[in-house]
Amino acid sequence: MSNLVTDQLWTGIEPLLPKHPPSPKGGRKRCDDRHCLEGILFVLRGGTPWSMVPKEIGASPTSCWRRFHEWTVCGVWDELHRKFLRQLGERDQLNTDRSIIDSASVRALKGGRTPALIRPIAANQAVKGT
Repeated sequence: MSNLVTDQLWTGIEPLLPKHPPSPKGGRKRCDDRHCLEGILFVLRGGTPWSMVPKEIGASPTSCWRRFHEWTVCGVWDELHRKFLRQLGERDQLNTDRSIIDSASVRALKGGRTPALIRPIAANQAVKGT
């Protein structure tokens, strides 16, 4: 199994992850974040279903999906994106000559201009039948 999470990558991501103390009720130990990240990257990189996460990764498909969802809700991915863009910019390795903003990933907080309603120019001549 190839290691998708290098030590350098893990060093950059680990501080952004929420900390979870052990449960006071006991129970099963929480799966390692690094193993879950490995599973998440396996799915995202290959476009494979969550159920195809290999056992060799060290985290179950369900644990990987739950951690992905948890980190999404906590804003980890947005913060990670900003951090890596900032680092690339500081190293002068960020080329913005070709950039795309997709409305699926950049929300218009105040919305766009709403076009005025188009006034009808004549009465509706359609036959109403039931």
